[in-house]
Amino acid sequence: MNEKKKAGESAEAGLVKAATFEEISHLRERNVLALKKAKESGRKVVGTYCLYSPTELIVAAGAIPVSLCGTSQTPIPAAEKVLPRALCPLIKSSYGFAITDTCPYFHFADLLLAETTCDGKKKMYELLGELKPLHLMQLPQVQDEAALDYWLIELKRLIRRLEAEFVVEITPQRLTEAIALLNGERRSLKALQDVCRRKPAPISGMDLLTVLHNRGFSVDKREAVELLDRLTAELLALSDRGISPFSANAPRVLLTGVPVGLGSDKVVRIVEECGGSVVCFESCGGYKKVDPVEESGDPLRSIAEKYLRIPCSCMSPNAGRMELVERLVQEFSVDAVIDLTWQGCHTYNIESFTLKKHLQGGVRMPFMQIETDYSESDSEQLKVRIEAFLEMVGGKQAKK
Repeated sequence: MNEKKKAGESAEAGLVKAATFEEISHLRERNVLALKKAKESGRKVVGTYCLYSPTELIVAAGAIPVSLCGTSQTPIPAAEKVLPRALCPLIKSSYGFAITDTCPYFHFADLLLAETTCDGKKKMYELLGELKPLHLMQLPQVQDEAALDYWLIELKRLIRRLEAEFVVEITPQRLTEAIALLNGERRSLKALQDVCRRKPAPISGMDLLTVLHNRGFSVDKREAVELLDRLTAELLALSDRGISPFSANAPRVLLTGVPVGLGSDKVVRIVEECGGSVVCFESCGGYKKVDPVEESGDPLRSIAEKYLRIPCSCMSPNAGRMELVERLVQEFSVDAVIDLTWQGCHTYNIESFTLKKHLQGGVRMPFMQIETDYSESDSEQLKVRIEAFLEMVGGKQAKK
């Protein structure tokens, strides 16, 4: 393992980064000012908490969608004055930011868009509704035709709410334009993540996570697409020159499971400190996000179909996640899968057994589940576990 660590710490790899990365790493702070200006000019802002929120409808209403999913430990103590300590840290962080008014994106939101993905979130949304206007979408938990018909009704209900709140008309033309814009964003996100199919990857998992996290706060989506495309081109150029933060034999890890962001990144950080290379995020902030909306046919039905097929563990059954992870293992030449579960997230925790069984029965992939929270209290224990896991993976590689 020491050899792998040294391989990832060459002077050139440590100093050379894509020039656009620095620009994107400060995007969140810069966009606070852009959001403030947009609000002053009359634009409306809709805060979202989940990938199931149909962003096309927000854009078609002329509003700005912003992600409010909490990824920091900082506001959790405030949230625990109301919420149970044993609750998922993502829920507590999101609520903590709201009640402390320490998130400018929440502060500027005119409407919150919520969804019934899990019991903890939907009850937390009842409390958030006391702070801001909130629209709750009743998400079906199966993925069949009857569920799609019901989901279409929910999308139409959201359209009526947006039109009433913002005094606009959401026309089929506006929906079509929103689909094209957001499909462009998905294309750029997929192209960026696909650079990590190269061996070795030209960007670390921590840097990739920084980009995926910060671009979610973009006020101008066209600007964000241009930035991502520029970064992707720079990373490919670095790769062509043989520049990478990793050696070619660093164990390639796919991280699946719960959403991860800056502040909840300790597992990603520890994996790479131990010599691994996180090359793919299957979670809803990563590859789950790149599935496009069909651009032909009825735009509203196409939007409904796209969002309902998201393979989250709240769906039962959830065969789509098994298929997606197995496909990504092959496409990214993965050596191991780490399944991350937040404490209190029962759907992902239980589904981990099914995923492990699926992977070890098919592609026979080394697999480890980690259950943790946002705090650093178990970092040393995690480091011991992850280092031993990667040693085992490296030993298997050597025998091939």
